[in-house]
Amino acid sequence: MSALSWKPFVYGGLASLVAEFGTFPVDLTKTRLQVQGQSIDARFREIKYRGMFHAFFRISKEEGILALYSGIAPALLRQASYGTIKIGIYQSLKRLFVDRLEDETMLINVICGVVSGVISSALANPTDVLKIRMQAQGSLFQGGMIGSFIDIYQQEGTRGLWRGVVPTAQRAAIVVGVELPVYDITKKHLILSGLVGDTVFTHFISSFTCGLAGAIASNPVDVVRTRMMNQRAIVGSVDLYRGTLDGLIKTWKSEGFFALYKGFWPNWLRLGPWNIIVSFYIIAFIITDLYRMAVISPFIFIYSVLLVWVTS
Repeated sequence: MSALSWKPFVYGGLASLVAEFGTFPVDLTKTRLQVQGQSIDARFREIKYRGMFHAFFRISKEEGILALYSGIAPALLRQASYGTIKIGIYQSLKRLFVDRLEDETMLINVICGVVSGVISSALANPTDVLKIRMQAQGSLFQGGMIGSFIDIYQQEGTRGLWRGVVPTAQRAAIVVGVELPVYDITKKHLILSGLVGDTVFTHFISSFTCGLAGAIASNPVDVVRTRMMNQRAIVGSVDLYRGTLDGLIKTWKSEGFFALYKGFWPNWLRLGPWNIIVSFYIIAFIITDLYRMAVISPFIFIYSVLLVWVTS
């Protein structure tokens, strides 16, 4: 059983920041698609977007290109915490169970993945709440990141900051529990078929396949999670969605079954590249000390500048 190391936390956090920034516009279209068409929420009753590409172009035209990055500040802060904690705990837990890579089993990987996903998503929930609200409201959202956190706490209390934490943790567990086995099985069968070897292309196909499985399994919970986080928990107000099951039932009854799969395409198309970017950056960070420093240093600088800018 090997000692815990700080390195998986640092590598995981930096890789997650790169992946978040690169795929953020896709994530924003997913949020817009998931919150629209709610018959029980007058603010988002109108159906403005017909799909991911239509949302992308309409937002760019009506609100400007920068609107595609509405909520990027709390998103980066989320990955600095969520991504760091998730990948760090995952790698550290595996090292507690096994010393050698060849001793790992699918069961150990799934257990470690679910535990790390649930813990990290719960801890980072306040940043997720603010990110969702900034994405949903776009240019209509007023205030900076720090001021918005304070406003949520003052208006809604601790409950507001952790709104939607249960479906968030459930989604994290579902994604990990589905993606890890599907990735492993897909990669194994591709190699055994003799069509491809253990190459970058094999990893690419396996990542998109497990992303598809994860999106299919988690999208209904993700829709409820997004809508719960976007509703304000003000004293005296009535919750539109009281929990995961309540949200699933109300959405199905009022909008139909396929409403639970709003934002499915951006959800899937984001998960594939996300897995690839994170994996390759973690590998790149580990290769050599020289290469690691060459890659890490610019992103530490860029992230520091962004934090100073968005919190000023």
